[in-house]
Amino acid sequence: MTALSGVNDPEIKRPITELGMVEGVDIDGGTVTVKTLLTVAGCPLKDTINRDVTAAVQALPGVTSVQVDLGVMSSEQRSALHETLRGGQAEREIPFAQPGNLTKVFAIASGKGGVGKSSVTVNLAIALAKAGRKVGVVDADIYGHSVPAMLGVADARPTQVDDLIMPVPTSTGVSVISIGMLKPRRDQVVAWRGPMLDRALVQMLADVYWGDLDVLLLDLPPGTGDIAISLGQHLPGAEVVVVTTPQEAAAEVAERAGTMASMMHQRVVGVIENMSYLPCPHCTADGKDHRLDIFGSGGGKRVAETLSSRFGYDVPMLGEIPLDTSLREGGDAGKPIVESDPTAPGAIALTEIADRLAGRTRGLAGMQLGLTPTSKF
Repeated sequence: MTALSGVNDPEIKRPITELGMVEGVDIDGGTVTVKTLLTVAGCPLKDTINRDVTAAVQALPGVTSVQVDLGVMSSEQRSALHETLRGGQAEREIPFAQPGNLTKVFAIASGKGGVGKSSVTVNLAIALAKAGRKVGVVDADIYGHSVPAMLGVADARPTQVDDLIMPVPTSTGVSVISIGMLKPRRDQVVAWRGPMLDRALVQMLADVYWGDLDVLLLDLPPGTGDIAISLGQHLPGAEVVVVTTPQEAAAEVAERAGTMASMMHQRVVGVIENMSYLPCPHCTADGKDHRLDIFGSGGGKRVAETLSSRFGYDVPMLGEIPLDTSLREGGDAGKPIVESDPTAPGAIALTEIADRLAGRTRGLAGMQLGLTPTSKF
């Protein structure tokens, strides 16, 4: 049992002994049989559990063979597991909105579509995970949910334990949940309005067991619509990162996204300029640094300066990401550039931005301090 306590459920990330998944152990000489309970029938990661349990027991002295018998939890056992994961709380709540929660929440926003916001979100998540952080991603772009495909888990479905949902793990260590994973079919269209959009966001935040995260990234839909308003209501402590491209049209709209965040009493912590320039392939081959400003220049800097002036605090430029063929190819193939080609200019820029975000301390903005006024008399 001591050896098995070192085996974590691959989705919940907690020891299987703590979760009640070990029903019993039989020892007959050097043969050990471990009766293991899966949370649900057809668990997609049962082979991983089988392999990890076998390896943990096989390493013990005197063990000659290991047999893993896989069963399924009863409804009572699942209810007990559910209660354990909720920490004894009767009702679900958004953990990241609770006083004392130390998870840094960054909402990646943009004024318009097509600026590469989802690509930025995915690569930042992987860069943070490579730096040792526990990272989760909520694909809150309800209509244009592309994050799962970019992470290589487009066809994955989350495991559900009663009404508690497990985020989908990826090979990069990042956990993700998306409305696309909750649809019956991948090609099904989401045609929802205000209340349904709000409920979808709350479900992905409150009904999903995220565990202890260092960083949570939310890929917001472009613009200043229902999701942006709901986020401000449910996660007032979230910090907003605005993504834009250099051209005037994109920069002007990006300012609105930042202003929307401020209206919801959220802090804008920086601006990222994507598709900033194209490193000239001919000059690069000759060892020269020549940039082609395909979409103009200065848009990101202008957004940062405008928002700084408007809000009365510094909104920095977090970085400029160059146009990079491998960045697009990595997203299409489900292997983002930070993972597949970390020395590429785009990957280096994204990693530097992730380092700047990781260095931010968790502020008190939006946090409840738990203070109660009392009378002096």
